[in-house]
This record gives sequence, C-alpha cells and structure tokens, in this order.
Amino acid sequence: MAFLDTLFGKKKKVFKASCIITKEPLEKGYGYLLTTSQVVKSKKYWDMIMTEPETMSYTVSHFQNDAMGTQMRSMIFDKYATIDKPWIVSDSIINYFDVDKSKAREYAQKWWENEGNFEPAETGPATDHLDAATFKALESYAIQEAGKDKLPV
Repeated sequence: MAFLDTLFGKKKKVFKASCIITKEPLEKGYGYLLTTSQVVKSKKYWDMIMTEPETMSYTVSHFQNDAMGTQMRSMIFDKYATIDKPWIVSDSIINYFDVDKSKAREYAQKWWENEGNFEPAETGPATDHLDAATFKALESYAIQEAGKDKLPV
C-alpha cells in the first residue's frame, strides 16, 4: 500500500523563492532576510530603484521640476516603505545594504526552514521601526535625490 501511496499520493509542493528585488530564483537555504526598515535605509537601493527602466521617466521628470514625476517617486517610496513582510534577497544584491550579513543569513535559514513563515523582530513597515527624523531623511533622499548621479547629462 505504501508503494501505491507513493505512486498516486499527493506530492507535497516544493517551497521555492525568488529574490524580491532582482527576481532571481534562490536555491533552498540561500539568500538573506531583511526587514523593510533595513531596506529603506539604503541609499544605493533607492538610487537603483529610481533609475530602473520602469521608473527612470519619473526620475527625469522630477529633476526637470515636473510635479507629476515627484509625486510618482513619492508613491514608489511609499509602496516599498510600507511592506510588512520580510524581504528575501539574493547574494547579488545584499551589498546594497549595510546590515549584519551573518544575522541576515541566519534569519534566511529560519525563513527557509519554516517555508517563508518566519519574521525577524522589527518586521513591518519602516515607519513602525525607524524614528520619525530618520524616516523623513530617508524619504527625502529617496524622493528628492535618488538617482540624480545616474541621469544622462
């Protein structure tokens, strides 16, 4: 009977994950787990996000003093700053963040062991874990400055 169950039984779906930023598939046990506040703190991350092909037109518009471009950048910031789940990220993007990599790797291991049902302390929207002044400074950078150095001259 066990043999027939093996043949015809339901197979457990294999838990898979991809980097939330790069969309690269991650091998089980790999990657780093970050909180939204850790991500929001990275100026490198904001420079990358605000100059991606999908967002570059808003960045160009913003730096040409177009209010619509600035408004869209604000919406992009809000979208990412309010994520309430942890971020699983790949080796190729972890250097954008100033974090304890060994701790982020340890959290990723726990996340994998629990099939994505592990959340480190301070998981949640950035406003829940950053003081108001720090959050405002990061928001200002992301909306007003991010990507400026990557614009065509």
